[in-house]
Amino acid sequence: MANNYFNFKQFTICQDKSSFKVGTDGVLLGASADVAGAKNILDIGSGTGLIAIMIAQRCDAEIEAIEPDHDSYLQAFDNINLCKWSSRIKIIETSLQNYYPDNKKFDLIVSNPPYFIDSMQSPDPRKSAARHNNKLNSEDLLEGVSRLLNEGGRFQLIMPYVEGNIFIAEAQKFDLYCNSILKIRPLPTAEIRRLILTFGRQRLKTVEKFLTIERGKRHEFTEDYINLTKDFYLKF
Repeated sequence: MANNYFNFKQFTICQDKSSFKVGTDGVLLGASADVAGAKNILDIGSGTGLIAIMIAQRCDAEIEAIEPDHDSYLQAFDNINLCKWSSRIKIIETSLQNYYPDNKKFDLIVSNPPYFIDSMQSPDPRKSAARHNNKLNSEDLLEGVSRLLNEGGRFQLIMPYVEGNIFIAEAQKFDLYCNSILKIRPLPTAEIRRLILTFGRQRLKTVEKFLTIERGKRHEFTEDYINLTKDFYLKF
């Protein structure tokens, strides 16, 4: 069972109410999202507010975070309002499908979306919605991003390997093209488990990079992973 809170170097995430707990995926996206030059950022499916807060620590942008689950929204609201960057983060209780800000576009959109398509679902409907795409499928996500992204903006998300490759093909139907891929494996000898994908409206040559989390033994982390997350994790 996950702890009710998670302490980072500059903030604490309470997670007793949220259906989406702090995990490696969210930390990886929050630490690696390309915030360069972004003045306004959207976090889709904010959960505890983790990614929005991490990004606020890394840049000076104005951030909007949307979360449709009521209890998760309340949790994110509290976490955001207790962090030192709360004046730049706005949390809104809404789904992406119902989110229509007046003539607003974003320089960067990030998401750690539900991604399981056909796997067995949890009997808890809130936990199921957090991990399965029955409430936010790829088409809904891509339609929303296409509607809300600035012409020169970036869309970044983290997904499992198989689902991520399917998503790359689906995104082209919305004129969104994968310009970079960070391929993540837990160990040097392991298969790639996660992809952090960056999309834009221009079709460019895809840049591929790799990240390995542990060197071989549990909790022996690679230098790349430590450098990526050291501004957040207490253990680094």
